Amino acid sequence: MSEAVVPPRALWVPFPLGRPLGAIGDPEFQKDVLKAAFDLLHTAVEPTIENYPNAAPDIEAVEDWACPLNLGPASSGSLTDRLLAEIALLRPWAIETRRERGRTLFGVSGAEDDNIDELARCLAVVAETGDVTNKPATEEISWAFEMPLLLRHMADDLRTFYHEAIASQPGSNSPDHDALTLWIFNETVLGETLLSVADGLTDTSDSPMAQLVRGLLIPEGHYRGGSAFPAEVNFPTP
Repeated sequence: MSEAVVPPRALWVPFPLGRPLGAIGDPEFQKDVLKAAFDLLHTAVEPTIENYPNAAPDIEAVEDWACPLNLGPASSGSLTDRLLAEIALLRPWAIETRRERGRTLFGVSGAEDDNIDELARCLAVVAETGDVTNKPATEEISWAFEMPLLLRHMADDLRTFYHEAIASQPGSNSPDHDALTLWIFNETVLGETLLSVADGLTDTSDSPMAQLVRGLLIPEGHYRGGSAFPAEVNFPTP
């Protein structure tokens, strides 16, 4: 995403999701990460993405991580029914994470904490119909964005719900961002739903904003074997 957006400077860090400074309880290591980021203010004379070279000392290997939550075989029925069934299995775990943390990052789309089912239903309808132009019809949610940008934030809320469910997983081995992404796009109905929404955005090829949203919706390398960002498109200026 940084490569596509081309910020003036960015520091890529090889740490798990939610640990931007790496090690927990290690202020010296955290200061080193911050110093590497601030050094870019002096060394970057053009748009730059710098790799932070050190692994955090308390990070365990997660290459073999697998979701410990048994989602079971995919249920029959429509995409909407299957997505709602998957969310029902994850809900108790997400609720537990929110209880422990006392907060949630869910809600950027305009949905409230208790609107997860309606949010999922609305995104699944977009995936099934391919309508990426009109806001999903609902009386329960006051959408905070216009289409198609709204789709990106709907997806962010659903991914937040899934990540919060995984945070309460049994076991001590926590997944990093890449492991979570592989799980969502290879093993969940949510991943199937997001890819179908991206296909709808692809069909709107005359809309640069739709193509931009597709790139923001699907992580690099997970869209039909390649990048969700088109090779050549004049993106609108925010």
